[in-house]
Amino acid sequence: MANDILLKIEGLRASVEDKEILKGVDLVIRKGEIHAVMGPNGAGKSTLSAVLAGKPQFTVTAGSIEFLGQDLLAMSPEERAWAGIFLSFQYPVEIPGVTITNFMKTAVNAHRAGKGLEPLKAGDFLKLMREKMAFVQMKPEFAKREVNVGFSGGEKKRNEIFQMAMLDPTLAILDETDSGLDVDALRIVANGVNALHTPEKAAIVITHYQRLLDYIVPDVVHVLKDGKIVKTAGKELVAEIEEKGYDNL
Repeated sequence: MANDILLKIEGLRASVEDKEILKGVDLVIRKGEIHAVMGPNGAGKSTLSAVLAGKPQFTVTAGSIEFLGQDLLAMSPEERAWAGIFLSFQYPVEIPGVTITNFMKTAVNAHRAGKGLEPLKAGDFLKLMREKMAFVQMKPEFAKREVNVGFSGGEKKRNEIFQMAMLDPTLAILDETDSGLDVDALRIVANGVNALHTPEKAAIVITHYQRLLDYIVPDVVHVLKDGKIVKTAGKELVAEIEEKGYDNL
C-alpha cells in the first residue's frame, strides 16, 4: 500500500569532491520494516546514510528521496531531524565542555520547537532522561559527563542509542553501530534498537557483519556494491553473504 511507505529513493546519484559514490540507488522502506544494507568497503553505504541525513559535503546529482511524502532533498539537516530521521554515526564525536544533560536538553527542545511545541519543563525532562538511561542500561552518573569524552567505543554507541530513545525518531539509520563493540555491548545496543521499534517506525542497519543481524533481525537485506544495490532478498541473504562473500553474489 502506498500510504505505508516511509522512505522512497529513486535513481539516487551522489558525489563527494567530484567523485561519484552513489550511482543510481532505488529503495523503498515501509512502516514497521527493518532493512539491512551490507557491502564491501567503499561501496557507498555510509554515503547513503550521510545523504539521507543531509550532510553538506555530499552533492546529490540525480534522483529523488521522499520521506513521509515530503521532498527530503529540499529539507535542511535540522528539518530532517525534526521530521523524524536519526543517524547513529560510525564514529561518534566528542564534545568537550558540554554535558550529556545539556546536550540532550538542547536537542530535545529543538525537536519540540521544530514541531511547534513548548520546551519541556526541567522536571519533566529529567524524568524522561532517567527513564531512557535506565532503558539502555546507562549509569545515571553519565548524565554529568561531557559528550563522549573519555568514553569507550561501547559507551559511545550506547550513548547514541540513548539519544535515539530520547528523540524517538520515525526512521533510525544505524551506520555500522556495531563497530568496536564487544558481545555484551552489542547485545545491549541491539536490545535497545529492538525495544524502540514499532509498527509505525522503520530502521536502516548498515553493517559489514552478520553478528549484529543475529540480534536485530532484518525484514529485507540489500547488498550495495560500487554505488548500486545489486541484490535484495530476505534475511536469508545474510547467511549467503557469510558463505560466499560479496564477490560471488
